[in-house]
Amino acid sequence: MSAETKIRARPTAVTLTPAAEQRVAELMGRAPAGAIGVKLSTPRRGCSGLAYSVDYVTEEAKFDEKIETPGGTFYIDGASVLYLVGSTMDWREDDFAAGFVFENPNAKGACGCGESFTV
Repeated sequence: MSAETKIRARPTAVTLTPAAEQRVAELMGRAPAGAIGVKLSTPRRGCSGLAYSVDYVTEEAKFDEKIETPGGTFYIDGASVLYLVGSTMDWREDDFAAGFVFENPNAKGACGCGESFTV
């Protein structure tokens, strides 16, 4: 690389809102023995092809993204990063439902029930 070459900052895979960080803290506060964090992945599922899945993780995988939050470590599955770059993850609750909500600029469509998305 020459002195003129600019190194571009790597984009954040997922930004967690304060509410999502708080929820990670709550999950880690009652995590099963051996859990080292919470992990987001995008398994193939649903009508549109990919779904968001958040689970406890007991070991760090080589290519996982790692985000330190005030309440615990948040991982992003290495194979899912490309589908999630630039996304925001929020936690929302109302009288009838509670769950993580994703704003994903890579999603080109979603199924009617909101369970899955396509890129």
